[in-house]
Amino acid sequence: MGKVYLIGAGPGAADLITVRGARLLSGADVVLHDALIEPAMLDYAPNAQKIAVGKRCGQRSTAQHFINKQIVDAAREYDVVVRLKGGDPMLFGRADEEMRALEAAGIEYEVVPGITAALASAAALKRSLTLRGVSRSVALATHSRAPDSDEIREQASADSLVFYMGRDSAPDIAQQLIDAGRAGSTPVAIVEACSTPRERTLTLTLARMALGEAQEWLDPSQPSLLMIGEAFRERASASTSKEKLKALQYAA
Repeated sequence: MGKVYLIGAGPGAADLITVRGARLLSGADVVLHDALIEPAMLDYAPNAQKIAVGKRCGQRSTAQHFINKQIVDAAREYDVVVRLKGGDPMLFGRADEEMRALEAAGIEYEVVPGITAALASAAALKRSLTLRGVSRSVALATHSRAPDSDEIREQASADSLVFYMGRDSAPDIAQQLIDAGRAGSTPVAIVEACSTPRERTLTLTLARMALGEAQEWLDPSQPSLLMIGEAFRERASASTSKEKLKALQYAA
């Protein structure tokens, strides 16, 4: 039996993978990778066989049970198997299902964490997820389509909300948050294709997102993250603050 490494590739850019992840990739015999992995990431594994096993919303994807079987079969044939997952394996990556399959087959594995998109998007926006006096709690969530779900109401209590895979449901998410008590003026920042050359950002309000304004901007071929809360409000630039300070000093 070989050994399997579940490695977090990070948010997109190839150089945002961890040093350990890159080192293990360089010695891999086979790499089973997600659909959203940047092609440059696979350059870390020049001698490995590459197998695409990712899922894309609205597109034909590999079923999870078949991915599990491919990982197990690869470990029975190769010494070093890498399952390369976008972001961090343990966050919305179905890692638990893959780990259970490996455990059932008696195959040794190791999980290598990665930078999740919420952290990279906060860095791209230059907005902290937590902010003294403004945001002391953060919720990372996906939008539930289950009927009569109370998840949105429960999540609304967090100061900063980050929705993964929420592009198609953005208006519904916004309206549910407003219905749960969030002000329509609450800031929203959307980061698309974080850390890649295709990265774009959009800022608007919860009320405008409820009206569908974000849908006109979003690219359905790119991953996006919805970031909601006062921590994401636009702040005055340092130069503007200095000008205001000078004006106050002059007036005094």
